[in-house]
Amino acid sequence: MYAIIDSCGKQYKVSEGDVVFFEKLDAEEGKSVSFDNVVLVSDGKDVKIGTPYVKGAKVEGTVVAHGKGNKILVYKYKAKKNYRRTQGHRQPYTKVEIKSIVG
Repeated sequence: MYAIIDSCGKQYKVSEGDVVFFEKLDAEEGKSVSFDNVVLVSDGKDVKIGTPYVKGAKVEGTVVAHGKGNKILVYKYKAKKNYRRTQGHRQPYTKVEIKSIVG
């Protein structure tokens, strides 16, 4: 069984037992989170597609940890003008373990 959920402006394909990295969520470590914006639910035989979301479907998970991703470098450069700028960025994330899919 798997589901496609809409969270943080992105869509994620999740199954029970998966560990998924979401963009930073407002939840403490160890607390449970619920995702109600379920776009699609499939149990192998039957597929339910929402318009835009499946009614009565939700995904439950537990927050495992918060952290930051790897550093990326943003480099600005203008040719022949001696303009160069380097900036680093680390995107914060929330690691969630999916417990159940209801739908």
